[in-house]
Amino acid sequence: MGSAVEEEYAAFLEKVKRTLYVDNLSPLVTEAVIKAAFNQFGSVNSVNFIKNYLEPKNLPRAVLVEMENPKQAREIIAEMANYPFMISGMPRPVRALAAKVEMFDERPREPGRRIECVWLDPKKPEFEVAKKIKHLVKKHAAEASVVLNHQLEEEEKLHNQQTETLKAHYRKFELIDGVYEDGTAKQLARHYNVHISDA
Repeated sequence: MGSAVEEEYAAFLEKVKRTLYVDNLSPLVTEAVIKAAFNQFGSVNSVNFIKNYLEPKNLPRAVLVEMENPKQAREIIAEMANYPFMISGMPRPVRALAAKVEMFDERPREPGRRIECVWLDPKKPEFEVAKKIKHLVKKHAAEASVVLNHQLEEEEKLHNQQTETLKAHYRKFELIDGVYEDGTAKQLARHYNVHISDA
């Protein structure tokens, strides 16, 4: 008979199969935006943002999207591999991959797996490797922070441009609507002998 631990882990593996990993996201993207984007491909069961522990602002940059079944997840991955997919009008297309077990923060213990921690002796070669990895992680965190700030500035500029363009179009519409409503359009039509339809 299978133990409760094995059953829980098997259910978790099924969840992994129907989940996709989406990255290259704008920090401005929310759960509602993700659901609206992916519900057009199927039914979204859950959305879990992966936190950036190496970046100071801890902004979501990637997300795990659990679909209703594995087929929907595979179809989305195939679709996004062939066509750029923009979310929330951001200038960067997002990417989708099949989720992996290691991506889930809250995952059940794998049956039979043991984790062993040991102190590294400073005289052993592994200690130098660990020091190099620590240095690279700090360097990566600093570089990622600079890139993130630059991307946020660019996206803010794009957002402001789009907002100004939308406002300009709306002002034009109001002007045209006002000209028609106050009778100016009909006066001009009579003056230039042009017929205006009331349809």
